[in-house]
Amino acid sequence: MNKHLIWLTIYAVAMAYLESAVVVYLRAIYYPEGFGFPLAPLESGIAVIEVGREAATLVMLLGVAMVMSDDRWERFLVFSLGFGVWDIFYYVWLWIFLGWPPSLLTWDVLFLIPVPWIGPVLAPIIVSVALIVGSLLVLRVKRQGAHLALPAPLWLLGSAGGGLVLLSFTLDYRAVLAQMEPPAFRWWLFATGVACATVAVALGMYRLTKGGGTRQEPVV
Repeated sequence: MNKHLIWLTIYAVAMAYLESAVVVYLRAIYYPEGFGFPLAPLESGIAVIEVGREAATLVMLLGVAMVMSDDRWERFLVFSLGFGVWDIFYYVWLWIFLGWPPSLLTWDVLFLIPVPWIGPVLAPIIVSVALIVGSLLVLRVKRQGAHLALPAPLWLLGSAGGGLVLLSFTLDYRAVLAQMEPPAFRWWLFATGVACATVAVALGMYRLTKGGGTRQEPVV
């Protein structure tokens, strides 16, 4: 598995290169004087292609996860790990190519599905670091023989945390569609979501390391 994870990391870094290269071309066309808000309008055809490109990115990461393991937990963890590495190196390559972002607090359009996600670059990087660390920790415990089964309350807490993070990114998506400056990022909402998800993972890890994950228990 270690060799597989190394190749997964290489794949995600290379995929981030391709993704950032496309963005370099788009910014040269639509933002010759530099990227910023309000956003330049995209033709409907280009917008559809961009949504498709992001969907294809998820399919590529999912495809790698599906062929790496037959275990549903390992597939989920591998997908999360690949996503985190890809997202971080996307910004690393943009900085190498364009010197952008000039600051981790610089705003960006993070995703387009199902609506535009916006926020400071620091926010998705925090999420990606959490995905990488959490995935590696849980994979390590699983390889030690732990049965990954979480009770419903931890699933609900983790899902609520993820939902709050998503809400912090998408709550003001209409500002993008209206070509307006977005309001201040809701760090309190983002932090609450990250805290809920982190607590859920931490409690789950504690349970696993204490042997609570070796028995079959009801899960959602």
